[in-house]
Amino acid sequence: MEKREILKRLDHTLLKQTATWEQVQALCEEGMEYEVASVCIPPCYVKKAKDYVKERLKICTVIGFPNGNMTTAAKVFETEDAVKNGADEIDMVINLGMVKEQNYEGVLAEIQEIKQACHGKLLKVIIETCLLTEEEKMKLCQVVSKSGADYIKTSTGFSTGGATFGDVELMRKHVGKGIKVKAAGGIASVEDAEKFIALGADRLGTSRLISLLEKK
Repeated sequence: MEKREILKRLDHTLLKQTATWEQVQALCEEGMEYEVASVCIPPCYVKKAKDYVKERLKICTVIGFPNGNMTTAAKVFETEDAVKNGADEIDMVINLGMVKEQNYEGVLAEIQEIKQACHGKLLKVIIETCLLTEEEKMKLCQVVSKSGADYIKTSTGFSTGGATFGDVELMRKHVGKGIKVKAAGGIASVEDAEKFIALGADRLGTSRLISLLEKK
């Protein structure tokens, strides 16, 4: 696969707790140079990053990250704030406690509220596949498909595991028409990236892919 084809699906990511503005700025520079889909950065840097890149690069940020068990009102406020600061794309974490209680209506309602708070910006829903059963994954594919979100996303990268080929395959099979798939966490090689894309991933979330591509 051509390097450009991989890069245009990349959410070039820096979400570690110790991330500084200098590091985020460097990420944005790389994002613009390599023409990636977006940079995914902590909410506190969204306004500064958007002012820096203007319209040359999409800015993505995270909501309810990484645990997802904030109140819906808090997540909605985070989303409104991020959009006001210039975020083009929102990656939200679902409430996994609701999933374990089989409160799928609650999960759906929360996603829908956050989608409304996006004011037309792209919404990706992180379901944290490493903490779910196969049945829960399939059910969440249905929930996200009904929610009005744009993407279903495998992982935060901050839990017990990241994207797997099996999870992407399952999600691609069970999501509704028009819902895209993002694989994130643990993409360790260019070959992994290519396989995720072949299995149906429309986006890849990783901090390492540009450096890996440069070594090819």
